[in-house]
Amino acid sequence: MRQFSDKVRSGLWRGFSGEAIRDVVNIGIGGSDLGPKMVVRALSAYQRPGLRLHFVSNLDSAQLGPLLDSLDPKTTLFVVASKTFTTQETMRNAHTARQWLCAAAGESAGRALPLHFVAVTSAVDRAAVFGLPPENLFRMWDWVGGRYSLWSAVGLPIALAVGMNGFERLLAGAEAMDEHFREASFERNLPVLMALIGIWNTNFLGAGTSAVLPYHESLRFLPSFLQQLEMESNGKTVGRDGRPLSCQANPIVWGEIGSNGQHAFFQLLHQGGWLVPCDFIASAQSDFPLPDHQAPLMANFLAQSSALAFGKSEAEARAELEAAGVPVEHMAALLPHKVFAGNQPSTTIILPRLDPHSLGMLIALYEHKVFVQGVIWGINSFDQWGVELGKQLAGRLLPALKGEGGLEGLDQSTRALIAWCRERGDF
Repeated sequence: MRQFSDKVRSGLWRGFSGEAIRDVVNIGIGGSDLGPKMVVRALSAYQRPGLRLHFVSNLDSAQLGPLLDSLDPKTTLFVVASKTFTTQETMRNAHTARQWLCAAAGESAGRALPLHFVAVTSAVDRAAVFGLPPENLFRMWDWVGGRYSLWSAVGLPIALAVGMNGFERLLAGAEAMDEHFREASFERNLPVLMALIGIWNTNFLGAGTSAVLPYHESLRFLPSFLQQLEMESNGKTVGRDGRPLSCQANPIVWGEIGSNGQHAFFQLLHQGGWLVPCDFIASAQSDFPLPDHQAPLMANFLAQSSALAFGKSEAEARAELEAAGVPVEHMAALLPHKVFAGNQPSTTIILPRLDPHSLGMLIALYEHKVFVQGVIWGINSFDQWGVELGKQLAGRLLPALKGEGGLEGLDQSTRALIAWCRERGDF
């Protein structure tokens, strides 16, 4: 990874025309997309100018098509990340990208492929069939689940973005949290405390959801990363012993950049009557300092968690209206709308700065929290059998959509929807 990323970043790795690489496209889905994409965006302040990173995961051509239109095949490198090298979305996008490159390379297509494609996989034989030589393959361990894989060769886009030294600082931050988790007493152990708080909110207070609210634009993709980490790991109703759980396990995880959320859904958090535990996350220093931005951002960050916790009583609302000079005859109508129940639980996490080391600690904090909760709930956090059902059904439905049979045994609703799509679709 170091040798390859150094070559690409320094301009020594050349495409089929002899030009340096200017764009890197990571093709993957799930853990082969969410983790690297989140980290690359989070560490945008540390990236090398002139090398742009892109991420493609969606089977919908509306993602890959416009991106290819904006790229120059002579200066584009593709990283295909798939443990099995059979993932439908990833391989369809990879084949389309290969066709695009070969069409541009013309007679040089055979020489161009290894100059513009590398793969992260444990399926070396399948990658070879795709056309990649062994020196273009970055092995990932076959025992690593996708949502835990950004620390492995799946993190190659991170090394390309911030350099291998930056990637190793990310690893060092994760290791520091690993050691804290292993050695700290439970009453001072951050992953254990976060896990217990989450279990209290879910199983004792009855919260069905949990919101992740970063007040940091660079952490835009953290909520979607944590959705997979938490819900794919612990979204289960059966324990390790094969018996139904006696309690609800993982809540629904969702979230958004906090500043944007204030103008979207915070009204419901404050006065909607739902119990929604929140994780507020920020850094004391800004990635891109501009005058008079960080202080008001942090003021909002601190104010929202305080307001959710303590709300506003009727007496406080009345005093506020009186101070504003609201006539007595209007006060009775306004008072009910000015009262905030409060008592909404939240956790506040503040980093000194969003750098590779602190980001590694933050990610590992949530990984260990998920593990602790899985142990307490009695479930295996490292399998994901529920993910497979949709894939199996999709394999059955594809021939039917193409008019190649396969309608037998399908429910009436699905058969009717397939018929409607076949009449109007471009399959």
